[in-house]
Amino acid sequence: MTASLPVHLPTDRFASPRLLADVGGTNARFALELAPGQFEAVKVLACGDHATFADAMRAYLAMPAVVACGPVSHAAVAIANPVDGDQIRMTNHHWQFSIDAVRREVGLETLLVVNDFYALARSLPHLPEADKVQVGGGSARAGAPLGLLGAGTGLGVSGLIPSGANWIALNSEGGHVGFSPSNELEVQILQFAWREFEHVSAERFLSGAGVELIYRALAHIQGKPVENLTAPEISRRALAGECALSEQVVEVFCGMLGCVAGNLAVTLGAQGGVYIGGGIVPRLGARFAASCFRSRFEKKGRFAAYLAQVPTYVITAEYPAFLGVSAVLAEKLSA
Repeated sequence: MTASLPVHLPTDRFASPRLLADVGGTNARFALELAPGQFEAVKVLACGDHATFADAMRAYLAMPAVVACGPVSHAAVAIANPVDGDQIRMTNHHWQFSIDAVRREVGLETLLVVNDFYALARSLPHLPEADKVQVGGGSARAGAPLGLLGAGTGLGVSGLIPSGANWIALNSEGGHVGFSPSNELEVQILQFAWREFEHVSAERFLSGAGVELIYRALAHIQGKPVENLTAPEISRRALAGECALSEQVVEVFCGMLGCVAGNLAVTLGAQGGVYIGGGIVPRLGARFAASCFRSRFEKKGRFAAYLAQVPTYVITAEYPAFLGVSAVLAEKLSA
């Protein structure tokens, strides 16, 4: 696969392949970059199948298609976790490790680890038009900040701030801000969640586990029996029109996401647009575009007209974080 990269990067083939990875709470995605934007041997490994992150890296590097590309000396990893220093302890998975210890264990000269949404934010200016879909109106203002959030195993939040000809990505953990309900139903859902959690963050609802929590809350509020449904099954039933409760869950989820996205837009002044990534929304397809997401995004009282001008996009690229970690690694190696 190929992708657009910053124009300042070299265009010749690298002396040796570079290892790129995007690690979430459920899956670890790996690829080799042979030249800027040329990604090969893309593989997705289940985190649960490997005791440690180093084990997952070694498993990937031992694959015949990877070995055939030659030895790897430099690597960059995007991970769904705060990155502050050498020690990593994942929030949504049991892996914990020292970056330098993994570098030595795997035999790398360079190993960079950055927050996954930091990496995804770095990719935004380089996303091809074919890899994003606009939802609602608005037009991007050139040179303005960009917002980014995405629901998957957790809720990632970041932003991209212009700095001359370059961009500064934010290391944010904004998914853990307190959830703020916007209507009576959301108040009831929040009250239900308080029975389980002392602190109810936005991520408690805007994630895979959050879809399941919304389902349990709505079933309780309506006095309906609760089935043991996973988030994918709830979404499937909703998209198939098989279950009115599941459809309501998806609609509530989209509304909550619209509210949080609008909050991010006004916080950052993201007139360049707000981008939606993560694993949940892209799978909703046209159902998301038809939901209350955009109306809730704009529903900010006196700032409704302001938000009506801010475009929102769903990222549809299969592996967008590779662009971001590629750029980060290229900067490190050229420094």
